[in-house]
Amino acid sequence: MKRNQRLAWLGAIVLAVIILLTTIAASSTQITSGSTYNRAPNGYGVWYAFMQDKNISIQRWQKPFSDLPITKDPVTLLQIHSTLKNIETDPQQEEWVKKGNNLVILGIKQPVTAAAFSTQQQSTFGKVKIDTRRRHDALKEEQFILKDAFGAVIWQKEYGKGKVILVTTPYLAANAYQNHEGNFKLLADLVTKNSQKVFVDEYIHGYKDKDAKKEAGEDSLFNYFAKTPLLPALIQLIVLLLVLVWAENRRFGKPATLEIIAIDNSQAYIQALAGVLQKAESSDFVVEMLGKAEQIQLQQTLGLSQIPLDNQTLLKIWEEQTGNNTEILNTVLQLPLQKRRITERELINWLRKWRNLRETKN
Repeated sequence: MKRNQRLAWLGAIVLAVIILLTTIAASSTQITSGSTYNRAPNGYGVWYAFMQDKNISIQRWQKPFSDLPITKDPVTLLQIHSTLKNIETDPQQEEWVKKGNNLVILGIKQPVTAAAFSTQQQSTFGKVKIDTRRRHDALKEEQFILKDAFGAVIWQKEYGKGKVILVTTPYLAANAYQNHEGNFKLLADLVTKNSQKVFVDEYIHGYKDKDAKKEAGEDSLFNYFAKTPLLPALIQLIVLLLVLVWAENRRFGKPATLEIIAIDNSQAYIQALAGVLQKAESSDFVVEMLGKAEQIQLQQTLGLSQIPLDNQTLLKIWEEQTGNNTEILNTVLQLPLQKRRITERELINWLRKWRNLRETKN
Protein backbone atom coordinates (compact mmCIF):
# COMPACT_ATOMS: atom_id res chain seq x y z
CA MET A 1 0.00 0.00 0.00
CA LYS A 2 1.43 3.39 -1.01
CA ARG A 3 2.06 6.14 1.51
CA ASN A 4 -0.63 8.43 0.03
CA GLN A 5 -3.18 5.64 0.18
CA ARG A 6 -2.37 4.98 3.83
CA LEU A 7 -2.74 8.64 4.67
CA ALA A 8 -6.09 8.74 2.87
CA TRP A 9 -7.32 5.76 4.87
CA LEU A 10 -6.20 7.31 8.14
CA GLY A 11 -7.82 10.63 7.21
CA ALA A 12 -11.12 8.88 6.53
CA ILE A 13 -10.95 7.06 9.87
CA VAL A 14 -10.18 10.26 11.79
CA LEU A 15 -13.06 12.04 10.05
CA ALA A 16 -15.45 9.20 10.91
CA VAL A 17 -14.39 9.25 14.57
CA ILE A 18 -14.86 13.05 14.77
CA ILE A 19 -18.35 12.79 13.26
CA LEU A 20 -19.25 9.95 15.64
CA LEU A 21 -18.03 11.78 18.73
CA THR A 22 -19.76 14.99 17.67
CA THR A 23 -23.05 13.16 17.21
CA ILE A 24 -22.77 11.52 20.62
CA ALA A 25 -21.89 14.80 22.33
CA ALA A 26 -24.74 16.69 20.63
CA SER A 27 -27.39 14.12 21.55
CA SER A 28 -26.09 13.92 25.12
CA THR A 29 -26.23 17.72 25.52
CA GLN A 30 -29.80 17.85 24.24
CA ILE A 31 -31.19 15.09 26.46
CA THR A 32 -29.65 16.58 29.63
CA SER A 33 -31.34 19.94 29.08
CA GLY A 34 -33.60 20.42 32.09
CA SER A 35 -31.78 17.86 34.25
CA THR A 36 -30.89 18.67 37.85
CA TYR A 37 -27.48 17.09 37.20
CA ASN A 38 -26.82 19.71 34.52
CA ARG A 39 -24.91 22.84 35.61
CA ALA A 40 -25.19 24.51 32.19
CA PRO A 41 -27.60 27.45 31.70
CA ASN A 42 -30.35 25.08 30.49
CA GLY A 43 -30.00 22.75 33.48
CA TYR A 44 -31.72 22.78 36.88
CA GLY A 45 -28.81 22.03 39.21
CA VAL A 46 -29.00 25.42 40.95
CA TRP A 47 -32.76 25.15 41.55
CA TYR A 48 -32.34 21.63 42.99
CA ALA A 49 -29.72 22.96 45.43
CA PHE A 50 -32.11 25.81 46.25
CA MET A 51 -34.80 23.28 47.22
CA GLN A 52 -32.38 21.31 49.38
CA ASP A 53 -31.34 24.49 51.20
CA LYS A 54 -35.01 25.03 52.04
CA ASN A 55 -35.08 21.53 53.64
CA ILE A 56 -37.78 20.44 51.20
CA SER A 57 -38.14 16.67 50.76
CA ILE A 58 -36.97 16.34 47.15
CA GLN A 59 -35.47 13.33 45.39
CA ARG A 60 -34.22 12.51 41.90
CA TRP A 61 -36.30 9.73 40.32
CA GLN A 62 -34.32 7.41 38.02
CA LYS A 63 -36.90 4.75 37.25
CA PRO A 64 -39.83 4.51 34.81
CA PHE A 65 -43.04 6.35 35.66
CA SER A 66 -44.82 3.06 36.33
CA ASP A 67 -42.46 2.36 39.26
CA LEU A 68 -43.48 5.44 41.23
CA PRO A 69 -44.35 4.45 44.81
CA ILE A 70 -47.98 4.37 45.95
CA THR A 71 -48.25 6.19 49.28
CA LYS A 72 -51.07 7.44 51.48
CA ASP A 73 -49.68 10.97 51.45
CA PRO A 74 -49.76 12.84 48.12
CA VAL A 75 -46.48 13.24 46.24
CA THR A 76 -45.49 15.41 43.29
CA LEU A 77 -43.57 14.37 40.20
CA LEU A 78 -41.77 17.16 38.31
CA GLN A 79 -40.97 16.51 34.65
CA ILE A 80 -38.77 19.04 32.81
CA HIS A 81 -38.64 18.06 29.16
CA SER A 82 -35.58 18.67 27.02
CA THR A 83 -37.77 19.52 24.02
CA LEU A 84 -41.32 20.82 23.84
CA LYS A 85 -43.89 18.06 24.36
CA ASN A 86 -46.97 17.89 22.14
CA ILE A 87 -49.10 15.61 24.38
CA GLU A 88 -49.83 16.94 27.86
CA THR A 89 -50.54 13.69 29.73
CA ASP A 90 -51.19 10.03 28.98
CA PRO A 91 -53.81 7.72 30.57
CA GLN A 92 -51.26 6.16 32.95
CA GLN A 93 -50.27 9.57 34.32
CA GLU A 94 -53.90 10.64 34.68
CA GLU A 95 -54.75 7.51 36.68
CA TRP A 96 -51.80 8.19 38.99
CA VAL A 97 -52.96 11.79 39.50
CA LYS A 98 -56.56 10.73 40.26
CA LYS A 99 -55.29 8.95 43.36
CA GLY A 100 -54.37 12.31 44.88
CA ASN A 101 -50.90 12.87 43.47
CA ASN A 102 -49.65 15.91 41.57
CA LEU A 103 -47.85 16.13 38.25
CA VAL A 104 -45.95 19.26 37.15
CA ILE A 105 -44.76 19.28 33.53
CA LEU A 106 -42.48 21.97 32.07
CA GLY A 107 -42.18 22.31 28.30
CA ILE A 108 -45.69 21.88 26.85
CA LYS A 109 -45.88 22.90 23.20
CA GLN A 110 -48.47 25.61 22.57
CA PRO A 111 -49.15 28.02 19.66
CA VAL A 112 -46.87 31.02 19.19
CA THR A 113 -48.69 34.30 19.88
CA ALA A 114 -47.94 37.98 19.30
CA ALA A 115 -46.56 38.30 22.85
CA ALA A 116 -43.05 39.62 23.33
CA PHE A 117 -40.47 36.85 23.68
CA SER A 118 -39.15 38.11 27.01
CA THR A 119 -41.69 39.39 29.55
CA GLN A 120 -41.88 40.05 33.27
CA GLN A 121 -45.00 38.41 34.71
CA GLN A 122 -46.43 39.44 38.08
CA SER A 123 -46.93 36.70 40.69
CA THR A 124 -47.35 36.36 44.45
CA PHE A 125 -43.56 35.83 44.59
CA GLY A 126 -42.69 38.98 42.68
CA LYS A 127 -41.74 39.32 39.04
CA VAL A 128 -41.22 36.13 37.03
CA LYS A 129 -39.12 36.26 33.86
CA ILE A 130 -40.71 34.35 30.96
CA ASP A 131 -38.81 33.85 27.70
CA THR A 132 -41.30 32.41 25.22
CA ARG A 133 -44.05 33.64 22.91
CA ARG A 134 -46.07 30.46 23.38
CA ARG A 135 -49.34 30.79 25.30
CA HIS A 136 -52.23 28.46 26.18
CA ASP A 137 -55.87 29.38 25.71
CA ALA A 138 -57.26 27.74 28.84
CA LEU A 139 -60.68 26.08 28.87
CA LYS A 140 -63.40 26.62 31.47
CA GLU A 141 -62.43 23.53 33.45
CA GLU A 142 -58.83 24.72 33.64
CA GLN A 143 -57.37 27.26 36.05
CA PHE A 144 -54.89 30.01 35.24
CA ILE A 145 -51.81 30.25 37.47
CA LEU A 146 -49.69 32.69 35.43
CA LYS A 147 -51.07 34.54 32.42
CA ASP A 148 -51.11 37.77 30.45
CA ALA A 149 -53.30 39.28 27.74
CA PHE A 150 -52.14 36.66 25.20
CA GLY A 151 -52.97 33.56 27.27
CA ALA A 152 -51.64 31.33 30.01
CA VAL A 153 -48.00 30.47 30.65
CA ILE A 154 -48.92 28.18 33.57
CA TRP A 155 -52.30 26.50 34.01
CA GLN A 156 -53.82 23.68 36.04
CA LYS A 157 -56.13 20.73 35.46
CA GLU A 158 -57.79 18.56 38.09
CA TYR A 159 -58.07 14.79 37.80
CA GLY A 160 -59.93 13.17 40.67
CA LYS A 161 -58.15 14.03 43.90
CA GLY A 162 -55.01 15.28 42.21
CA LYS A 163 -53.96 17.92 39.74
CA VAL A 164 -51.72 18.46 36.73
CA ILE A 165 -49.83 21.74 36.35
CA LEU A 166 -48.57 22.56 32.87
CA VAL A 167 -46.00 25.17 31.81
CA THR A 168 -45.24 26.33 28.28
CA THR A 169 -41.54 27.08 28.87
CA PRO A 170 -39.10 24.34 29.94
CA TYR A 171 -36.78 26.99 31.40
CA LEU A 172 -38.99 28.42 34.17
CA ALA A 173 -36.30 28.02 36.86
CA ALA A 174 -33.27 26.95 34.83
CA ASN A 175 -29.75 27.84 35.94
CA ALA A 176 -29.82 30.85 33.63
CA TYR A 177 -32.53 32.38 35.86
CA GLN A 178 -30.75 31.96 39.20
CA ASN A 179 -30.73 35.74 39.68
CA HIS A 180 -34.53 35.84 39.27
CA GLU A 181 -35.72 34.77 42.72
CA GLY A 182 -39.37 34.92 41.67
CA ASN A 183 -38.83 32.13 39.13
CA PHE A 184 -37.25 29.79 41.71
CA LYS A 185 -39.88 30.49 44.36
CA LEU A 186 -42.79 30.05 41.93
CA LEU A 187 -41.61 26.60 40.78
CA ALA A 188 -40.93 25.61 44.39
CA ASP A 189 -44.50 26.58 45.28
CA LEU A 190 -45.96 24.65 42.32
CA VAL A 191 -44.32 21.37 43.36
CA THR A 192 -44.89 21.62 47.12
CA LYS A 193 -48.57 22.58 47.31
CA ASN A 194 -50.54 19.74 48.96
CA SER A 195 -47.52 17.49 48.65
CA GLN A 196 -45.36 15.69 51.21
CA LYS A 197 -42.54 14.71 48.86
CA VAL A 198 -41.22 15.87 45.50
CA PHE A 199 -39.71 13.60 42.85
CA VAL A 200 -37.76 15.05 39.90
CA ASP A 201 -37.94 12.77 36.87
CA GLU A 202 -34.35 12.15 35.72
CA TYR A 203 -35.29 8.97 33.89
CA ILE A 204 -36.49 11.04 30.91
CA HIS A 205 -33.00 12.59 30.76
CA GLY A 206 -31.31 9.20 30.45
CA TYR A 207 -30.36 8.71 34.11
CA LYS A 208 -31.23 5.24 35.42
CA ASP A 209 -30.45 3.51 38.69
CA LYS A 210 -28.97 0.00 38.82
CA ASP A 211 -32.32 -1.78 38.90
CA ALA A 212 -33.65 0.18 35.92
CA LYS A 213 -30.47 -0.48 33.92
CA LYS A 214 -30.60 -4.19 34.67
CA GLU A 215 -34.24 -4.37 33.68
CA ALA A 216 -33.49 -2.54 30.41
CA GLY A 217 -30.48 -4.75 29.67
CA GLU A 218 -28.00 -1.88 30.10
CA ASP A 219 -26.18 -3.23 33.12
CA SER A 220 -23.05 -3.99 31.05
CA LEU A 221 -21.15 -2.01 28.43
CA PHE A 222 -21.65 -4.69 25.79
CA ASN A 223 -25.43 -4.76 26.32
CA TYR A 224 -25.56 -0.97 26.12
CA PHE A 225 -23.73 -0.79 22.78
CA ALA A 226 -25.66 -3.79 21.47
CA LYS A 227 -28.93 -1.85 21.89
CA THR A 228 -27.73 1.42 20.36
CA PRO A 229 -27.17 2.49 16.72
CA LEU A 230 -23.50 3.00 17.59
CA LEU A 231 -22.74 -0.71 17.34
CA PRO A 232 -22.66 -0.91 13.49
CA ALA A 233 -20.42 2.15 13.34
CA LEU A 234 -18.02 0.71 15.92
CA ILE A 235 -17.86 -2.62 14.08
CA GLN A 236 -17.01 -0.87 10.82
CA LEU A 237 -14.34 1.20 12.54
CA ILE A 238 -12.73 -1.91 14.06
CA VAL A 239 -12.75 -3.66 10.66
CA LEU A 240 -11.02 -0.69 9.00
CA LEU A 241 -8.35 -0.62 11.68
CA LEU A 242 -7.72 -4.38 11.28
CA VAL A 243 -7.41 -3.97 7.49
CA LEU A 244 -4.82 -1.24 7.90
CA VAL A 245 -2.82 -3.27 10.40
CA TRP A 246 -2.95 -6.35 8.17
CA ALA A 247 -2.02 -4.44 5.00
CA GLU A 248 1.16 -2.89 6.30
CA ASN A 249 2.17 -2.48 9.89
CA ARG A 250 5.06 -0.08 9.27
CA ARG A 251 5.96 3.49 9.96
CA PHE A 252 4.97 6.05 7.39
CA GLY A 253 8.56 6.92 6.57
CA LYS A 254 11.25 9.05 8.11
CA PRO A 255 10.07 12.07 10.05
CA ALA A 256 10.42 15.27 8.05
CA THR A 257 11.57 18.45 9.76
CA LEU A 258 9.12 21.24 9.09
CA GLU A 259 10.21 24.82 8.86
CA ILE A 260 8.51 26.92 11.52
CA ILE A 261 7.26 30.17 10.08
CA ALA A 262 6.88 33.01 12.53
CA ILE A 263 3.43 34.53 12.23
CA ASP A 264 2.51 37.95 13.49
CA ASN A 265 -0.97 37.21 14.83
CA SER A 266 -1.79 40.87 15.43
CA GLN A 267 -0.85 41.88 11.90
CA ALA A 268 -2.72 38.96 10.39
CA TYR A 269 -5.82 39.80 12.43
CA ILE A 270 -5.70 43.47 11.44
CA GLN A 271 -5.27 42.61 7.75
CA ALA A 272 -8.14 40.12 7.85
CA LEU A 273 -10.42 42.59 9.63
CA ALA A 274 -9.49 45.35 7.19
CA GLY A 275 -10.33 43.08 4.26
CA VAL A 276 -13.73 42.23 5.72
CA LEU A 277 -14.57 45.88 6.40
CA GLN A 278 -13.44 46.89 2.92
CA LYS A 279 -15.67 44.30 1.26
CA ALA A 280 -18.57 45.31 3.50
CA GLU A 281 -17.95 48.98 2.62
CA SER A 282 -18.04 49.79 6.35
CA SER A 283 -16.01 53.00 6.23
CA ASP A 284 -18.32 54.60 8.79
CA PHE A 285 -17.35 51.92 11.34
CA VAL A 286 -13.65 52.47 10.63
CA VAL A 287 -13.99 56.24 10.99
CA GLU A 288 -15.88 55.85 14.27
CA MET A 289 -13.27 53.53 15.81
CA LEU A 290 -10.29 55.56 14.55
CA GLY A 291 -11.93 58.77 15.70
CA LYS A 292 -12.28 57.46 19.26
CA ALA A 293 -8.67 56.24 19.32
CA GLU A 294 -7.32 59.53 17.94
CA GLN A 295 -9.38 61.54 20.41
CA ILE A 296 -8.02 59.52 23.35
CA GLN A 297 -4.45 60.06 22.14
CA LEU A 298 -5.06 63.80 21.82
CA GLN A 299 -6.57 63.91 25.32
CA GLN A 300 -3.45 62.20 26.67
CA THR A 301 -1.23 64.85 25.11
CA LEU A 302 -3.42 67.44 26.85
CA GLY A 303 -2.95 65.66 30.19
CA LEU A 304 -6.55 64.43 30.31
CA SER A 305 -8.03 61.03 31.11
CA GLN A 306 -8.66 58.26 28.58
CA ILE A 307 -12.43 58.62 28.93
CA PRO A 308 -13.73 60.34 25.74
CA LEU A 309 -15.00 63.86 26.45
CA ASP A 310 -17.85 65.51 24.61
CA ASN A 311 -16.82 67.71 21.70
CA GLN A 312 -17.63 71.07 23.31
CA THR A 313 -15.60 70.31 26.45
CA LEU A 314 -12.61 69.11 24.41
CA LEU A 315 -12.71 72.18 22.15
CA LYS A 316 -12.75 74.49 25.17
CA ILE A 317 -9.79 72.74 26.85
CA TRP A 318 -7.86 72.75 23.56
CA GLU A 319 -8.31 76.49 23.15
CA GLU A 320 -7.33 77.17 26.77
CA GLN A 321 -4.15 75.06 26.67
CA THR A 322 -2.89 75.83 23.17
CA GLY A 323 -4.39 79.21 22.36
CA ASN A 324 -4.99 77.90 18.83
CA ASN A 325 -8.13 78.16 16.79
CA THR A 326 -10.56 75.25 17.28
CA GLU A 327 -11.71 75.13 13.65
CA ILE A 328 -9.48 72.22 12.58
CA LEU A 329 -10.18 70.23 15.75
CA ASN A 330 -13.91 70.79 15.34
CA THR A 331 -13.69 69.57 11.73
CA VAL A 332 -12.04 66.25 12.63
CA LEU A 333 -14.45 65.71 15.52
CA GLN A 334 -17.49 66.27 13.32
CA LEU A 335 -16.49 63.87 10.53
CA PRO A 336 -17.54 60.64 12.38
CA LEU A 337 -20.96 62.21 12.99
CA GLN A 338 -21.67 62.55 9.27
CA LYS A 339 -23.95 59.80 7.97
CA ARG A 340 -22.11 59.20 4.72
CA ARG A 341 -19.28 57.12 3.36
CA ILE A 342 -15.98 58.91 2.85
CA THR A 343 -13.40 58.27 0.18
CA GLU A 344 -9.94 56.90 0.81
CA ARG A 345 -8.42 60.32 0.09
CA GLU A 346 -10.74 61.97 2.62
CA LEU A 347 -9.79 59.36 5.22
CA ILE A 348 -6.04 59.97 4.70
CA ASN A 349 -6.49 63.76 4.93
CA TRP A 350 -8.55 63.32 8.08
CA LEU A 351 -5.88 61.19 9.76
CA ARG A 352 -3.19 63.66 8.68
CA LYS A 353 -5.10 66.45 10.43
CA TRP A 354 -5.23 64.40 13.65
CA ARG A 355 -1.45 63.92 13.50
CA ASN A 356 -0.86 67.61 12.90
CA LEU A 357 -3.00 68.48 15.92
CA ARG A 358 -0.95 66.25 18.19
CA GLU A 359 2.32 67.65 16.82
CA THR A 360 0.99 71.17 17.36
CA LYS A 361 0.39 70.46 21.05
CA ASN A 362 3.81 68.88 21.46
